[in-house]
Amino acid sequence: MTPRSVAPLWLMGLTNSIFGMYGGIILISVPQLLSIRHVPETTIAAMTAAMVSPGIWTFLVSPVLDVRFSRRWYSVASAAMAAALLVVALLNLDHLALAEGLLVAGYFFANLYQSALGGWLSSITSTEQENKLSSWVTMGNVGGGGAMAVATGELVRNVSPGIAALVLGAVIMLPTAVFPFMPAPGPDRRLAAESFGQFFGDVLSLLKRREVLIAIVLFIAPAATFSLTNFLGGIGDDFHASSHFVSIVGGGGVLLGGVAGCLFFRLIDRLLPLRFLYLAIGVVGSLFTLALVLLPRTPAVFAVAFIGENVFQGLAITTSVAIAFETIGRRNPLAATTFCLLTSAFNIPITYMLFVDGWGYTKQGVAGSFAADASLGVIASVLLGALLIWVTRRRPLAPIPVTETS
Repeated sequence: MTPRSVAPLWLMGLTNSIFGMYGGIILISVPQLLSIRHVPETTIAAMTAAMVSPGIWTFLVSPVLDVRFSRRWYSVASAAMAAALLVVALLNLDHLALAEGLLVAGYFFANLYQSALGGWLSSITSTEQENKLSSWVTMGNVGGGGAMAVATGELVRNVSPGIAALVLGAVIMLPTAVFPFMPAPGPDRRLAAESFGQFFGDVLSLLKRREVLIAIVLFIAPAATFSLTNFLGGIGDDFHASSHFVSIVGGGGVLLGGVAGCLFFRLIDRLLPLRFLYLAIGVVGSLFTLALVLLPRTPAVFAVAFIGENVFQGLAITTSVAIAFETIGRRNPLAATTFCLLTSAFNIPITYMLFVDGWGYTKQGVAGSFAADASLGVIASVLLGALLIWVTRRRPLAPIPVTETS
């Protein structure tokens, strides 16, 4: 039976805002702070790519989250490490190599936090709550990112760097105040060292599950990534948008667009099976991107593009989280490992599609980047849809059939 919780479902889901806030600082605030220090754009881009790289490789250590200590313990510990590293990094932005290393480590712990939390939430909620929980988890991610991007800018402008860093570190830890009101089932009591010894066996056992393989294929394909959300901020000049306008739209667009996408998911989550819904979002969102090619390059169109892309990305991320929870199933001893593996897969196309968008931009400017992104999205979604129909006709998909370990 699912343990009872004092905290409501929406509040438990919003604890993922720690991961979202960290992402907002790294993707939006830190590049702006570096630009103020006259750091070249190419250097900023390279640093940003390095700082977000843990989103791809954190799964290599994820098995430790499923053993020895409770996932609540791992969540608190990883959040504290991420917050501490953020504070030190923000105080050393003039030392680029040191700041980059600290933020890579900080984002690594932020990813561990999200994985530990995802595995924890999957073990204390019911199947009927999964889609609603996915909306709140994603809302914490995108909403936290947008809110923190705006708050960081205001803090840096109005208080000293030391106070701003300490306040941001404290805010990062704030969602952990909900943890005492959430059930924390005990873990598998293997030693952490033993979990790494079993890592490859664990991964192989996961990859033998058809449901996991299908989810990974969906996520690593460029079907519903909407990576333009991370590309548009650098081409504001093409839309005659000032840096201040880009900053406001960047923070507000992530917050409003992402939250709107999460809420809209609750209206359409029963229209199609989740995997088909994910691909449908990819097709419709890509057509929206393609339509933007026909519009004039004005600040208003920039705002429409940025907010619209964030709406579709919010929808896609929410659906991917719902797929992850559905794939994990109930009482899964590898819940955190599975969650981390699937989220890592989702991060892969967000990274490589930035190169595709950049290639399109070098060929035909804004139109080229939008057309390249949208075309690949439609093609991948249609092909994967056909593959998924063929697979499900042979045998329906089901959650991982696992039993709880003691």
